[in-house]
Amino acid sequence: MKENKYDDSTFFEKYSQMDRSQKGLEGAGEWHALRECMPDFAGKRVLDLGCGFGWHCRYAAEQGADCVLGIDLSEKMLREARRMTDSPKIEYRQGAVEDFTFPLDTFDVVISSLTFHYVSSFEAVCQNVSHCLTAGGDFIFSVEHPVFTAYGTQDWFYDQKGEKAHWPVDRYFDEGMRKACFLGEEVVKYHKTLTTYLNGVLKAGFSIEAIVEPEPNPSMLDLPGMRDELRRPMMLIVSARKK
Repeated sequence: MKENKYDDSTFFEKYSQMDRSQKGLEGAGEWHALRECMPDFAGKRVLDLGCGFGWHCRYAAEQGADCVLGIDLSEKMLREARRMTDSPKIEYRQGAVEDFTFPLDTFDVVISSLTFHYVSSFEAVCQNVSHCLTAGGDFIFSVEHPVFTAYGTQDWFYDQKGEKAHWPVDRYFDEGMRKACFLGEEVVKYHKTLTTYLNGVLKAGFSIEAIVEPEPNPSMLDLPGMRDELRRPMMLIVSARKK
């Protein structure tokens, strides 16, 4: 099995206390932007790569999807997803998102939320998605922004007063493993440039329909630390369609 921090009991407990874990999609600062990129799910066959607690799977089913398959490496995540899901349209499977294979034209929509920065080869994932997606099918994903992942530590530089001075960006073109501090724990991620993300999509036979660098939902700006999220991009959303 690939490295899976989310089955570490301490880390999982901390992650479970985040707003996006407690409140679901409405607790995710990027949801208002990601929702705008979502296609019409009515009658569609949907694959969610890195489904986590299953929030996006349940959303797709609620929007009329014919069937939804969620894949995640974490047993703990899937246990919670199954506990919170009562729709017969949704199935969950455990596995690494970079290892999945499906026959041609298995799905009409493939979605992924904040997963691909845990995967070393994005191009391979795009090729697998293209293979199983129907012509005209939609591929929508969010990742941590390359500006956010480049330096590696994923923390601000602070001045002598302990105030946030700036966000460090370094080693941008040096793609590969980073050891980030997330929720006070060391987590392995893989930095990729914007070129790698966009060319990976294009080379796999997709047209790019939209690129979004989401700002926080205005309703969240008064939450602690949220206005600092306007100082640099944290996430990248790409909407693509198979030619």
